[in-house]
Amino acid sequence: MPWYLYHALKQLFPSGRFFSFFSLVSIMGVMLGVCVLIIVQSVMNGFGEGIRKRLVETEGDIRIRSSEVIYDWEKYYDLLEAQDEVVTVSTFAEGVIMLQHQNRPQFPAIRGIDPLEEEQVVPLEKFITMGDIEAFDDGGVFLGEGLAHTLRAGPGSIVEVFTPLMLERLKEDEVLLPREFKVVGLFRTGSPAVDGNTMISTMRVMQELYGLDDGVHGILLRLRPGVDAFQYARQLESDLLRPGLEAVSWLESNRDFLFVVEQEKRIISFILIFIILVASFSIAIALMMAVIRKTREIGLLVAMGARPRQVAYSFCFQGFVIGSIGTLCGILMALVCLHYRRPILTAYSKLTQSEVNFLGVYDVYEIPVHYLASDFITVTCFAIGISTLAGLLPAFRAARLKPADALRSE
Repeated sequence: MPWYLYHALKQLFPSGRFFSFFSLVSIMGVMLGVCVLIIVQSVMNGFGEGIRKRLVETEGDIRIRSSEVIYDWEKYYDLLEAQDEVVTVSTFAEGVIMLQHQNRPQFPAIRGIDPLEEEQVVPLEKFITMGDIEAFDDGGVFLGEGLAHTLRAGPGSIVEVFTPLMLERLKEDEVLLPREFKVVGLFRTGSPAVDGNTMISTMRVMQELYGLDDGVHGILLRLRPGVDAFQYARQLESDLLRPGLEAVSWLESNRDFLFVVEQEKRIISFILIFIILVASFSIAIALMMAVIRKTREIGLLVAMGARPRQVAYSFCFQGFVIGSIGTLCGILMALVCLHYRRPILTAYSKLTQSEVNFLGVYDVYEIPVHYLASDFITVTCFAIGISTLAGLLPAFRAARLKPADALRSE
């Protein structure tokens, strides 16, 4: 080992002590900065990954839709089902209704599906929390848990449905009575926006409520793993679909929302980077104090033949070691905190006597975590690089000391 590296390690780990006080403070600064940065990035990744997964599960990979009712859907249904990239196909119809239970009105979205087809594209049975998919028929509906809570309805309740078709018939002096349906179950997708504002009926019921005859509003596609939904949607529009039909991937339909989530992660990470920058100042100050305290020792080293650049290497290496140890400890601390995040939040709630509730934020019911190797690599390189650079100023000062002046220093 070169002598200047050995000298740097002796400065950091003096005989009889595990760490010098200044080194310990500097390492803790880097550790806390890295820990917070990794936690924030991993949690934000979890939010984004959970949202993307939920969007695909509830919307499918690609939606084929039109500004008008699609009556020739059977032709495209067969063509799409024959494509190698497509796993399954299903049709849907959707709209807005007025739903009433015990004089409590709500205006949710209604989605008409074919249960046998839909299960292959959107796993409805996976989301059902009460009730049974076997009981789903033209006389029954499923309600989102949030919507059911607002209406104070549950399995077995009778709800009344009013549709825009009633207003159209009134213009023709024809009165349509509201339709009554039995709630056969509740579902929870994990998205409060969906669970609090959605009712599901059979396709036949939806076609009757909206006067669609045998038409639909769109076709859902589930693609094989590895197929790019955006590129395949463009290919469908150019090669297969007639004018008037639009293929929209889940990424396109939610682009603005996903962009906001990604930007939030970047902005928060940018703000937290300053924690590491503050830690770098503590490293610079600690090393500068070491130069001042060790002035005569540095002069003696130079007088014995040490070159200025070797003295500079010694202090830069100290910054590198501090950054490396602080980064490693910070990553380990972040992994432990994220692994035990539920007990930590529970203890925090009891300590502050307040409930930590993330329901409704980012459409999640709990704090998710998703690790990306790129985040760990970026944070590690940044933290170690800043820590090493923090040793440059003390290193330059030490390298410029003249032996005679250093030995005369008090």
